Amino acid sequence: MSEFAGFPIAGPDFYEDLEADNSRIFWTANKHIYEESVKRPMTALIADLEPGFGPAKIFRPYRDVRFSKDKSPYKTHQGAVVHTAPGVGWYVQIGAPGLFVAGGLYAAAPDQLARLRTTIDDDVRGAELEKIANKLVRAGYTLGGDKLKTRPKGYPIDHPRIDLLRHKSLVLSREFGAPDWLTTPRAATEIRKSWETLRPIVEWLGAVAAP
Repeated sequence: MSEFAGFPIAGPDFYEDLEADNSRIFWTANKHIYEESVKRPMTALIADLEPGFGPAKIFRPYRDVRFSKDKSPYKTHQGAVVHTAPGVGWYVQIGAPGLFVAGGLYAAAPDQLARLRTTIDDDVRGAELEKIANKLVRAGYTLGGDKLKTRPKGYPIDHPRIDLLRHKSLVLSREFGAPDWLTTPRAATEIRKSWETLRPIVEWLGAVAAP
């Protein structure tokens, strides 16, 4: 039986306060809220989802500030990812705005990006990706990711899939906010449904990105 009972509203509230006071003093005084209302339900959620999607990694709550101008020590959300290939997988996040889910290629190595563009250029495989992405957009997902401002080298500006070719990462995502079911076990069901909806794009990108 699943131990996941939903994300308590204290979790998003905690992150709203953390955005206003991202300090060690606040974190230390409120870490128990993070442990009980964020980390514990996220751990239970990924255990619940593991049979259908595989093991997940829960990200650390601490920011790497070594090369950042922003020295805020703590992330203002909690994320977890299931990798299906390097840089590819499903993602779930809880933060002040509520629930966020996504799937796709988050970070492409140079060889992966080259294979991605070659495949997008192919009239059969590229059209297949375009069809999958368009279907997800119609279903309420947002197509995002880092993109070039112009065409990638070697491809014509009037290529029928030039917008997809510009992508350096390619992610489909959806903001759920804080619906009534977020604090109930139904949240796992909704996240599972969303990840299943994203499965075609995750599998397509995983096949291309895999070494």
